[in-house]
Amino acid sequence: MRKLAMVVGVFAVVAFGALMAFTGAHGGEGSGSSEGSRLLPGVFQGPALGDSLTAPTLAAGDTAGLPGPRQPVFFRHDIHAGQYKIQCQYCHFSVEVSQEPGIPSMQTCMGCHLVIAGTDSASRAEIAKVRNANAAGEPIEWQRVHALARHAHFPHMRHVKAMGPNACMTCHGDVARMPQVFQANNITNMGWCVTCHLERNVTRDCSVCHY
Repeated sequence: MRKLAMVVGVFAVVAFGALMAFTGAHGGEGSGSSEGSRLLPGVFQGPALGDSLTAPTLAAGDTAGLPGPRQPVFFRHDIHAGQYKIQCQYCHFSVEVSQEPGIPSMQTCMGCHLVIAGTDSASRAEIAKVRNANAAGEPIEWQRVHALARHAHFPHMRHVKAMGPNACMTCHGDVARMPQVFQANNITNMGWCVTCHLERNVTRDCSVCHY
């Protein structure tokens, strides 16, 4: 049974890789040529096509014109979560049971990228960084995007449980349309949090959020 499960697992990964390669060859990452996909200096114009979630073609050199901190690997949330609709919890594995959402391990990344090498030169270059880091046994030093004040805490598992599938988007914005993740809401403003609690008629006791 274990051998059968392994065969099925490998087949699923290969099939997913073939699907990504097919979509890349038929208008995947590079199909966005509409006005919405063009970048103006210092301005993020949004996804290529509003309904399809087809990600625009971008390279690591384009990140300077995007909001949010530049990362050691240009990880495209608009491709993974938007175009290919991978659930947030697949990578952020502990968000339903922990205060922190968790950063995906190299094993999680390589589960796909042992097979999937990218559909164009830009994606291949970034995936090569992941593969090289994994081969060297070195973690990728991601830059934190969202950080609360030290005297406050935000239990992710409670919010995900209470708000369901829309919990991530409520605070982090529409990450599935972000080539480079940035802070979409002022999460360090207590009034923003209190307003959300008022709208949902939940506790506003100080000890709930403050140490």
